Amino acid sequence: MKKNIMIILSGLAIFLLAVCCSKENNEEPKLTPKNITLSAAAPIAIQSSNEFGIELFTRVTESENKNLMLSPLSASTALTMLLNGCDGDTYSQLQGTLKYPAEMSISEINEAYKSLVGQLLTVDPRVQLALANAIFYLDGFDVKPPFLATMSDDYKATVKALDFAAPTALTTINKWASDNTKGKIPEVLSEIPGDEVMFIMNALYFNGDWSCQFDKSMTQELPFLPDGGSATDVPTMKGKVGAKFACGNGFRAIEMPYGQTNFTMVVIVPNETLSAFYPSFTYQVWDKLCSDLDELHEFDKITVIMPKFKFSYEKYLNNQLMSMGMIDAFSSSDADLSGISDSEIWVDYVKQNTFVEVDEEGTEAAAVTTIAVGVTSPGPFNIYKSFIFAIRERTTNTLLFIGQVVNPEQD
Repeated sequence: MKKNIMIILSGLAIFLLAVCCSKENNEEPKLTPKNITLSAAAPIAIQSSNEFGIELFTRVTESENKNLMLSPLSASTALTMLLNGCDGDTYSQLQGTLKYPAEMSISEINEAYKSLVGQLLTVDPRVQLALANAIFYLDGFDVKPPFLATMSDDYKATVKALDFAAPTALTTINKWASDNTKGKIPEVLSEIPGDEVMFIMNALYFNGDWSCQFDKSMTQELPFLPDGGSATDVPTMKGKVGAKFACGNGFRAIEMPYGQTNFTMVVIVPNETLSAFYPSFTYQVWDKLCSDLDELHEFDKITVIMPKFKFSYEKYLNNQLMSMGMIDAFSSSDADLSGISDSEIWVDYVKQNTFVEVDEEGTEAAAVTTIAVGVTSPGPFNIYKSFIFAIRERTTNTLLFIGQVVNPEQD
C-alpha cells in the first residue's frame, strides 16, 4: 500500500472536538488559536477525560474489527453526571474508571466541567459546536432534589419527569437526541423496559470546514487496503493543506486544523496493522504525540491523500467499563446510587451512539451517551408487545393453560 494513503483512526479523543472554517474571498485563513482560561482543576479533569477515553477506545477495539467512533468527552460527561449520584465503593470505582485523582472532590470536578465547556463552545465563532445534557426520569419516582439541582445548575441539563409507559416518552427522549445532534442521531432508544426509572444523557455535536479545504476536483478513486482484507478503490481526497507531521514508535501521524486552529484532527497510521498497534497505544503515547505536535508551531503545506468516509456506530459499553473498574454500579445488589434516590437502583447499561462524515469541506460528527438506570423493586410493567400467558395451580404447580397473544384485537 502506498505510504501516502491515510488510514483513519476515528475514535481518538481529539477527533470529536474537530471543527472547521473555510477560506473566504481567496484570503488565507487566520490560523491563530484563542487561549482558553481554565480553573485550577480543569487541566487535571481534561487529562483524566483523555486518559479515560484512550483506554475505553482501545478496549472497544479489542472486540471490533469495523469502523467505529467513540466520544470520550460525551462519555466522561454523562458518567460524571452519574458520579454525582454515587456513594461508597460505587463512587470510588467510577471515579477511578474516569481517572479522576482520589483527592479531587466532586465539587472540583463539577467546577472543572463548567470551566471547560463554557469556553469550549464559544472559542471559535466560525464553528458549530454544541453540548447538551438531560435527565429523564419516571414520573412519580422519588429523585433527590440536590441531585437534580446539581444537574440543572452545574450541567445545565434538561430535567423532565415522563410517563415511561406512554409512547410519548420514547418520542420525547429520541427527539431530544435528534434535536441536539442536528438529526444525525435520530434514535437512541427503541423501547423503555418496565424496570427503567431514569436516563442520564449527553449529546455532543460539531460541524464546520477545514482551515484549508480539499479541492473537490482532485478527488478520485484510489486503492485503500483495510486490515485483513484486499485493496479496493474508494473516493479519495487529495490536496496541499495546512498540517503538522510527526512520527512515533510504530506509526506516522498528521494533524490538520479547523477554523482558527483551536480544534484539529489527528490521524495516526500504524506501520503495521491496527490490531498489532493497539497493545502499545496508551494515553502516554497519545500525550507524547500531542506534545511533539505542539512543539511544531506552524502548520506547513503538506500534500495529504485521504479517503472520504461516513458512518454511524452504536456500542454498549458495560463490559469495557467493568474491565476498567466500574463494577458495583452495574450490580443490582451492590450499586450505591443513594445520591440519586433512596430506592434500590443500579445502572442497567451505558451506551453510545455516534455519527461522523468527513469530506472535502470538513467534518460533521455527533455523539449521544445514554446511561439507563433501573430499579430493583418493580416499576410499571408495560405489556406493550406480543406475550405468553399461563394459568397454573400454585401448590402443585399444575399447568392448566398456556398460550400467546400476538394481537389483543384478534378474535
